[in-house]
Amino acid sequence: MRNIIDKMNSLYPISDETIQILKENTVLCHFPKRHQLIEADKFCKSAYFIEEGMTRSFWLVNGEEITTSFACEGAIVFSMDELYYNKMSEEFVETLEDVVAYRISLTDLLRLFQTNIELANWGRVIHQNEYRRL
Repeated sequence: MRNIIDKMNSLYPISDETIQILKENTVLCHFPKRHQLIEADKFCKSAYFIEEGMTRSFWLVNGEEITTSFACEGAIVFSMDELYYNKMSEEFVETLEDVVAYRISLTDLLRLFQTNIELANWGRVIHQNEYRRL
C-alpha cells in the first residue's frame, strides 16, 4: 500500500493509526488490462485505491468514448454519482494495464469519512480535486 499512502500523505498527512484502519477496511485486488471497474447505469458499491497501474474514466456520448480523466498509482477511483448522490454511475472506469488495487466498499468509505477526521479531511481534498477536474 506504499504508493497509496505516499499519495495520501502528499495531499493531507495521515497517521499510522489511520493507515491501519484503512488497511483493515480494504481488500487487495488484481485486475487485467481493459477490465471495467465501474460501468455506467450500474451500481458498483466500491471505490478502488490504485497501488500499481493506470485507469481511464470515460462517458459514452452517441456511441463515442469521451475520456474524462486518468488515474495511476496512489489515486482513488469511484463513481462520484454513487458516492455523493446515491445514483448509478454515468461514467465508465476501465484499466489501461494490469492493475493492483485495494477495494473498499462505499459504505465503509463513507463510515470512515464520518468517524475519522484525517480521512474526512483527505476526502474533502479529493472531492475538491474531482470538481476541479470537471
